[in-house]
Amino acid sequence: MPDQQNEKAITYISYLKVDELLELQQPESDGEHDEMLFIVIHQTYELWFKQILHEIAELQRTLEHGDTHRSLAILGRVRTIMKTCVGQLDILETMTPLQFNTFRGRLQSSSGFQSAQFRELEAVLGRRDQAGAGAEKHTGMGMAEHLIEGSPARARVESAMNRSSLWDSALRYLASRGHTVPGEVLQRDVSVSYEAHEGVQDMLLDVHRNDPDAAAICERLVDLDEGLQEWRYRHVKMVERTIGHKMGSGGSSGVGYLSSTLFRSVFPDLWAIRSRF
Repeated sequence: MPDQQNEKAITYISYLKVDELLELQQPESDGEHDEMLFIVIHQTYELWFKQILHEIAELQRTLEHGDTHRSLAILGRVRTIMKTCVGQLDILETMTPLQFNTFRGRLQSSSGFQSAQFRELEAVLGRRDQAGAGAEKHTGMGMAEHLIEGSPARARVESAMNRSSLWDSALRYLASRGHTVPGEVLQRDVSVSYEAHEGVQDMLLDVHRNDPDAAAICERLVDLDEGLQEWRYRHVKMVERTIGHKMGSGGSSGVGYLSSTLFRSVFPDLWAIRSRF
């Protein structure tokens, strides 16, 4: 057996890698006070994106195994994390446009477009834009094309665009409970964007009327969708408040591009049935 006396005890600092974590904030400017806040907020976002991706991977597994209770718990957690992400914008908005401009030039071509995890999240939720399509027409690039070709980050986004989305898993969950999901939907090419389907909407109406547990899953999915749209709205207003209608640092149209992403529902069928109850 190993000599337990010689083993290092796990501490708060060693377990959480606190020393390494606190070395990751490296401002580019020469002592501009507000750059630290900008870095900490965005690094925190990346950590939350990592956690959301972790949760949704488990959510897809539990849905496809028909575990209603566990799926509801995960959906509740993801919604709470998204509320936290929205709340962080309140902190970022304490920085004025003049304060941001003291170091904005140091960002060069860096941009939120290059957040591979957020792109992966969009893909996991079903987005399948190709170059020049949809909101990406504002940049002329597809979802993964802001990332270095051949990089692990780009590979993750491309992989997510070629596997089942969260909505695909939800439809399989509903089918496993005896609800009639159209065959062409269950067997569709998951690398292509999902389009709202009247047959699916008919099925969802029946779910809400006759299957309270499954209906609860559907409503928590609406919570998630609404939460993402809330984050997008607050994000675009924060950007407009900070840089107005200037071009974004990554060469996008800035507020123009971000505004084009608003009100793009993740689960269109769940919204369409609202007017049919």
